[in-house]
Amino acid sequence: MDGGGQGVARRHGAVAEEDPDRRHGDRSGKEGDDDGVDVDEKAPPPRRTSRRVASLDVFRGLTVALMILVDGAGGEWPVIGHAPWNGCNLADFVMPFFLFIVGMAIPLSLKRIPDRGRAVRRVVLRTLKLLFWGILLQGGYSHAPDDLSYGVDMKHVRWCGILQRIALAYLVVAVLEIVTKNAKVQDQSSSGFSIFRMYFSQWIVACCILVIYLSLVYGIYVPDWDFRVSDVKNPNFGKILTVTCGTRGKLSPPCNAVGYIDRKVLGINHMYHRPAWRRHKDCTDDSPHEGPFKTDSPAWCYAPFEPEGLLSSLSAVLSTIIGVHYGHVLVHMKSHTDRLKQWSIMGITLLILGLTLHFSHAIPLNKQLYTFSYICVTAGAAGIVFCMFYFLVDILNLHYPFAPLKWTGMNAMLVYVMAAAGIFEGFLNGWYYEGTNNTLIKLILLLLLLLLLLMMILQVYWVRKHVFVKVWHSTRVGILLYVLFAQILFWALVAGLLHPCGRDGMWQ
Repeated sequence: MDGGGQGVARRHGAVAEEDPDRRHGDRSGKEGDDDGVDVDEKAPPPRRTSRRVASLDVFRGLTVALMILVDGAGGEWPVIGHAPWNGCNLADFVMPFFLFIVGMAIPLSLKRIPDRGRAVRRVVLRTLKLLFWGILLQGGYSHAPDDLSYGVDMKHVRWCGILQRIALAYLVVAVLEIVTKNAKVQDQSSSGFSIFRMYFSQWIVACCILVIYLSLVYGIYVPDWDFRVSDVKNPNFGKILTVTCGTRGKLSPPCNAVGYIDRKVLGINHMYHRPAWRRHKDCTDDSPHEGPFKTDSPAWCYAPFEPEGLLSSLSAVLSTIIGVHYGHVLVHMKSHTDRLKQWSIMGITLLILGLTLHFSHAIPLNKQLYTFSYICVTAGAAGIVFCMFYFLVDILNLHYPFAPLKWTGMNAMLVYVMAAAGIFEGFLNGWYYEGTNNTLIKLILLLLLLLLLLMMILQVYWVRKHVFVKVWHSTRVGILLYVLFAQILFWALVAGLLHPCGRDGMWQ
């Protein structure tokens, strides 16, 4: 994945997510003492090899698996898909989990690059890679997996998306880490709130971002606006509809400042045309499922909205900064107990704060707007989930039960592009007889005979319909099982085949 050549890739893979507490060359009798004891200056220095933080790979793999599950089964299971507006379903944890993981990996990946210029170049290169893949996969160019065509009208390119948001957060926080870190304290053990004091400037930046976000969300006046319906299947296609607002400080679907800024800066043609609010109770009687619009549904139900827009991406940076703090704890604290204590206290505190803001009706949980309560709840949940993985995998050494997730996490970009973005399934659907409904794909499952015991000829739609749906006599259950086994488990095993070379610096 990393474009810096094989030699650079190997070096980056070795230190990308290393636990500074685990080096085979450590000569001291103390757990995780980086400095060790004095060594005879004539003796050759011990070879120091590093182990990746396995729990972080497992957590990343879980997040990728959740994304595949959400994309594949979210339409049939509303509790899995995104909340139509306020609220937080399983899908709404995926993006902040990614941002948290990216943030946590930053101190680990930059710890062994003392040259700031080299570090900045590395960060910029990875940012450009993420932007490229993001625009290519979510900008409208790729129509996989169902539509075998490709290409996009530049007047309708979607500039924002999942990878673009990750790229922005990574760029801002990684540069902040490079500028603010002090080499003199990188290997000093810390405890309590000393890590907060050590990186106080980063928290000042986080507070500034929060103040700017809240000021804009609650301070900008949102006027009435109109748009042209672009959905050819909609009976209102081509009509210009008007949305009445004339207010400020509202967090409702049509009249929030987040959407207003995106319409003004990006342009409504460059926004996402199938937002989750289409399943809102004001738009369809089938809510929370997607269904036909009500005859008296408000105009905004037909309008585009960008869930990874500009202002919401600004607040999303806070999720990455919180992840960076968890990485700092891993770098500076040497005791497993101290690490877990700091992580769990912060995770529980954030979770309680976010839920309090939501249920007191002060600030609702809202992924589309990336509200402060949403940041707290999802970052707190990410911290708690990581604590559990760290305890199970890195302390109890329960690696085998989580091996498929670890393999997926070490090849996250590959699995995302192939599975979550539908590229591989689109490739399979591209081989057909007479019509695209008769797809026939031969998948030779190398080395998977230990689990499947035979080579299979898979027909994507046929397998989903006849093997999963008809056997269980339920479309919802069939699709869920199809996603779990034919997509998530399959790609976990493929990632296992690539395990020796999995280092996936793109997601750091």
